Amino acid sequence: MQDYFCSTIKPVNGYKTKLSLLFYLKKPRNYQTGPMPIYLRITVESKRSELATGRECDPKTWNTGASRVLGNKEAVKSLNAYLGNLEQQFLDAHASLIRQGELATAETIKNKFLGIGPKQRMLMAVIVEHNRRMHSLVGQEYAIGTFKRYEVLRRHTESFLKTNFNTTDFDISRIDFAFIADYEFHLRSIRKMGNNAVVKHMKMFRKIVNICLGNGWMNLDPYLNFKGKLKKVDKVGISEKLTT
Repeated sequence: MQDYFCSTIKPVNGYKTKLSLLFYLKKPRNYQTGPMPIYLRITVESKRSELATGRECDPKTWNTGASRVLGNKEAVKSLNAYLGNLEQQFLDAHASLIRQGELATAETIKNKFLGIGPKQRMLMAVIVEHNRRMHSLVGQEYAIGTFKRYEVLRRHTESFLKTNFNTTDFDISRIDFAFIADYEFHLRSIRKMGNNAVVKHMKMFRKIVNICLGNGWMNLDPYLNFKGKLKKVDKVGISEKLTT
């Protein structure tokens, strides 16, 4: 079968995405005879997704090459017009994603058409789930002290969100370099933490960020240009203490 529509859109950033739309008849399970449901297959860069159109057609009147119904009756014209309108809505969804700088895949185009947005991931929910899993592994993979430090991280993060954003949670897709820098400043100024404690705390927070990056919930690493440096602490020996 050939694609009825194939389009290549070139956005401002120069990245091209090739979109193919194909209407086809899908044989139901235990099918014997009669009309078959019409499906739409969306293909972007060889990746596919499909959607039931809610319409059906007798295979005898289906034009595979044109992905349309054969005939001149009003019912046929109405069905073909419906398929044409559906096709245009998918083109519009594709163009909208490109304009907004979002990833245009077969699945995201279908979701855009259906009005399904990306699932919102919240920072505190990620931290709570991380700590829950860590607590279940205390004594096996983690020491109780490690778990307690991440509980401190949770409390400090809650405090930071309340102070800087007047909220109890935060969409992780909005975490950027400014967020990281402000968080570090909060620990130093509001929490009065020393340099090394701040650096260790920000390293723990980076683990949370890495979880989000690894799951594809964030597009950019907010720690990319962030640097924290431990300061060497001179430990005074017993003999030195006795002589002072």
